[in-house]
Amino acid sequence: MSFTRAMVRRPSNTFASGLTSAKDGPPDLAKALEQHERYCDALRGRGLEITFLEPAPDHPDGTFIEDTAIVTPRGAVISRPGAPSRRGEVDSVAAGLRKFFGHVPRIAAPGTVDGGDVCEADGHYVIGLSQRTNESGADQLAAHLRHMHYTARIVDIRKLPALLHLKSGIAHLGAGCWVAAADVLDTLRSWSGLPVRELIVVDAAETYAANCVRVNDAVLVAEGYPRLAAALRDKGYRPLPVDMSEFRKMDGGLSCLSLRF
Repeated sequence: MSFTRAMVRRPSNTFASGLTSAKDGPPDLAKALEQHERYCDALRGRGLEITFLEPAPDHPDGTFIEDTAIVTPRGAVISRPGAPSRRGEVDSVAAGLRKFFGHVPRIAAPGTVDGGDVCEADGHYVIGLSQRTNESGADQLAAHLRHMHYTARIVDIRKLPALLHLKSGIAHLGAGCWVAAADVLDTLRSWSGLPVRELIVVDAAETYAANCVRVNDAVLVAEGYPRLAAALRDKGYRPLPVDMSEFRKMDGGLSCLSLRF
């Protein structure tokens, strides 16, 4: 999928108050803002025009904008995040997306969906049941996607408690090439019918880096994970390292920081 636009939200001054299970200490806001700007530079360098939403001090996790919507070339769906504290983030995202897509449907209660649980693979969407996405939300999203003439399937990752979201452990680079953390492989292989032409395995020491993102001519990958970067180069991809240290402290990854379309 080729991208021309992205929507982002800079971290607010309450960023350190967000949800996290990490044990790496509080994030440095000034450093997080600098890293976010470098992330935006990486998107601009791939040809994307960026729309900035206003920071949201009332919603410390608001910079992880991916969880608030699922955006496709044919339309968008506003999610209903699994964490109640995040549900107030979606209205401003919906308003922003309506400028590009017009009507944007929403996931309704009791359904919950986090965008981090949705992985697009050449027009097919994999939706993960997780700590944040439930059956009702997954079913609703699958119906919306099918209405847009996409195929969708629901997979269960709840037996993988180390994964906050589906894309914490896998990424699709296009044309059936997947990146997967080593501890997700057995689960990935159990999803019969999933098109897997090539598999790049992320070893246990670099699991965080499995959340990488192909953006046009490059693959954004978290800085400091040289084995995955080398594996990507070996397969003919262009890895582009981005420092994510302050976002990792808040359970965030590369895909979390933007809606790309």
